[in-house]
Amino acid sequence: MLCGFLWLWHNIFIVRMDDGEMNAQKEEADRLWSQGFEQCQRRQFREAITSWEQALTIYQEIRNRQGEAASLGTLGIAYQSLGQFQLAIEYYQQCLEIAREIGDRQGEAGFLGNLGVAYRSLGQYQLAIDYYQQCLEIATVIGYRQGEAVSLRNLGNIYESLEQFDNAIDCQQQKLAIAREIGDRLEEAISLGSLGSAYGSLGQYQLAIDYHQQSLAIAREIGDREEEATSLGNLGNAHQSLGQYQLAIDFYQQSLAINREIGNRRLEVTFLGSLGSAYQSLGQFYNATGCFRQNLEISREIGSHYGEANSLEGLGVACHLLGEHQLAIDYHRQSLKIRKEIGDRHGEAISLNNLGLIFQKINQFPEAEKKLRQAITIWEELRAILKDDSHRVSIFEIQRYSYLLMQKVLVAQDKLTEALEISERGRTRAFIELLRQKLSEPEKAEKAEEITDYLTTSDIQQVAQNQNATLVEYSMVYEGIYIWVIQPTGNIEFRRANLTPLETRHKSLKDLQEIILKARVSIGVDEKDSNQNKIQIETEDKRDAQSNFPLLQLLHEILIAPIADLLPSDPESPVIFIPHYALFLVPFAALQNRQGRYFIEDHTPLIAPSIEVLKHTHAQDQQVRGTRQKALVIAEPALHQNFQEDPYKLRPYPFMEAAAESIATILETTAITGDKATKVAVINGMLETRIVHIFAHGLLDEYKPDEIVKGRIPGTIVLAPADGDDGALNAAEIIDKQLNCEIVVLSACSTGKGTITGDGIIGLSRCFILAGVPSLIVSLWNIGAPAAKVLMTQFYQNLANGENRGSALRHAMILTKARFPNPECWAGFTLIGETTSLTLTTQNIEEGLRAMSIPENATPKAIVAAFTRLFDFYEQNFLNQIHGLDIQPTDSIEQTAEKIKAWCKTHQNVEENIENDLCKMGLSDADDAQQELDQDKVKACYEKYLENLNRQGLKSDDSITPENDDTLNNS
Repeated sequence: MLCGFLWLWHNIFIVRMDDGEMNAQKEEADRLWSQGFEQCQRRQFREAITSWEQALTIYQEIRNRQGEAASLGTLGIAYQSLGQFQLAIEYYQQCLEIAREIGDRQGEAGFLGNLGVAYRSLGQYQLAIDYYQQCLEIATVIGYRQGEAVSLRNLGNIYESLEQFDNAIDCQQQKLAIAREIGDRLEEAISLGSLGSAYGSLGQYQLAIDYHQQSLAIAREIGDREEEATSLGNLGNAHQSLGQYQLAIDFYQQSLAINREIGNRRLEVTFLGSLGSAYQSLGQFYNATGCFRQNLEISREIGSHYGEANSLEGLGVACHLLGEHQLAIDYHRQSLKIRKEIGDRHGEAISLNNLGLIFQKINQFPEAEKKLRQAITIWEELRAILKDDSHRVSIFEIQRYSYLLMQKVLVAQDKLTEALEISERGRTRAFIELLRQKLSEPEKAEKAEEITDYLTTSDIQQVAQNQNATLVEYSMVYEGIYIWVIQPTGNIEFRRANLTPLETRHKSLKDLQEIILKARVSIGVDEKDSNQNKIQIETEDKRDAQSNFPLLQLLHEILIAPIADLLPSDPESPVIFIPHYALFLVPFAALQNRQGRYFIEDHTPLIAPSIEVLKHTHAQDQQVRGTRQKALVIAEPALHQNFQEDPYKLRPYPFMEAAAESIATILETTAITGDKATKVAVINGMLETRIVHIFAHGLLDEYKPDEIVKGRIPGTIVLAPADGDDGALNAAEIIDKQLNCEIVVLSACSTGKGTITGDGIIGLSRCFILAGVPSLIVSLWNIGAPAAKVLMTQFYQNLANGENRGSALRHAMILTKARFPNPECWAGFTLIGETTSLTLTTQNIEEGLRAMSIPENATPKAIVAAFTRLFDFYEQNFLNQIHGLDIQPTDSIEQTAEKIKAWCKTHQNVEENIENDLCKMGLSDADDAQQELDQDKVKACYEKYLENLNRQGLKSDDSITPENDDTLNNS
């Protein structure tokens, strides 16, 4: 932090010394000053102080005010490096007076900046900001670009300390641009590192790592050891935040080695504490406490109050983990006292949270509640400062533990409704704040941002009554899941999820997301793990002989069985689920009870990000009702070349356009397709339409142009390119509109997915609600165009018949299930938001319900693969239809495909299921990544077919039986 200013004053001094008459005394003073500069560069601060004090005496004797100011300034820097901030301030004040006396504006700016650095070190942040801003103003006026850069860097650093990450990032980006403009590689490296730290504080760790790696490369290129050590330590911080502790330790040790080599005690303090935290996370408490005690000693030696507080906090955590609770409390209280004194609000909240945790562990719940309420108050004050939505989301991921711990403390005291209030208060906060701003009148928008009231129990009960629905709120709290059921009558019941089924599988709550994804795989959905590898499932997790899906039943046992008696007996009465984290991935409609009945058969499920979001969508629904009279249908936009290549490789969905045109006919409009479906056309259409239905590709967080990397909301709808743009309609662009649609249907792949946070799913569904849409239907996966056509045709017909949106979707799913039995084909849609009826007229629904045939251009391999998949995912009643094909293991893949196509002419229900599967996987790439030979495909198909016939007591052919079939026996 200080080297930039030291370099700055060295240049100023050299310029000044070239002016005026040289004499022996001045030459000696110049020599001593330069000697001190070299000593300071080697971190020999005591020696440098001696040299500069001697130089100062000479400059004062010969009345050289410029030399006097330079010496005072460098002495201030040396004492600041030693942690003697008050003494440094005294020197800087003298420098400032001299600079103003001789009209040295550049010197004035620099000394103001150094005063800011010193006051920041003392925790006097507002005073530091005032000095930094004065420095920036002068540097800008006189056109001193390097001074501007340093001022912006310091402002950015202090804004980061104050959790004002919008301002911090803005300052650092301005400073980075200046550094690159003037070719200052060191300042470029420092700027990149500062940006990395800011994004790390927001929880955007991979982006932080990218910036720190760029900073490290430059530092090594220019040979700056201090910046190299800083970058290495910052990389350690980012990897520690990702749970990669050993990797973090390696980076910290490299950093500490450099810091000790160059004698940088300040950085040694910083990263010793971080090293202790990493050891602590690995359970190496002896190593951890050693680091913290050493850190505490150095911090006190150099006068670093911030380092002292962090060391005490680390010791407190270590003692807590070792069961020494009273000693831990003492350490945390000492840390809290220091943090209050220096104004470290973020650290204060951490200390309070840690105290709350200890009091909770020793069953002192009232004291724990008190500390956690204080921590939450601080977190909310810090969040209120932020203006950028993505920053509010990211910082909440850091703060969420206080809310979860508070729920545990309240439940332990049987304060169950208060715990529900905290559960609501601890989710979708950024969402709510942005909703309030968007839905307020323009002149009230600023005031709306400042609203900090939260839902009370009576507010929650009112929402359930307004919705005439049963609300089910889940909260994943450390090792358990809390469930609140709020009935339309206002009755509130509290239950816990049943985790016994996980324990019997030797699994815990941390494995739940993996199980949810495997449950989706078990019905045929392609899912990938965190390493982007395709998820596979064990045989026991596949559909069983009774046509049950074990993992769907497992999730029902965990999430639904504990509250089954509280759910409405009327299947038409809506049940609105408010999930939490991984539970957003659960296909609630498809969960199966022990009798094999799907949830959709007995209930009407909907989804909401939070109860408070429901409150706002209900109000919005009242405003937009009946204000538009048109429908907009978008289908199969032409794809820009960028999206057809790596990494996206998007391709047209077979029959998507035909399905959309059918829906458009039903809604009495014309579908916008191909190269006409541009961003301008779609946005203009949405602005004047009450019903929007989009058949198009949706990207989650893969598509990231610059504005998204800088913190915009992820999510993109891929439309047709036009006028130089690639057709990508980003979530942020949607949010900027006021749509006033009554309902939006996103009928594409995974439009209901996104980045899962405590603020709900950050993606396309969120952005449409923020744009004013009260009700959405989104897809959890691609269910296939034929199934989507049937389901949505019936949905619109049900609406026209007067059903509300929830019932209309439920009945459409049930009808689709009768034709496409696999849950993959009907359970992929979910309704978010309002469920009220919607006035609508329809026509020509027969076309929408008509079955489709296997397309002529489908390859034999694709047809055989689609037919084979039926045996893995379809129920027994459906498979009973499949006999009389006379498939032989000696057939070629072309012969097998032709037999299937011919047989399907008299088995229309089977044909449309094959056709639907072809639409999902494409007409020509039936799992080509596995590079299976054609004959392997035939063999797999024959074995599945023969197994099904044997189950029914039938034969394929008298000459082909299990006993004389060598192909089967050798498999």
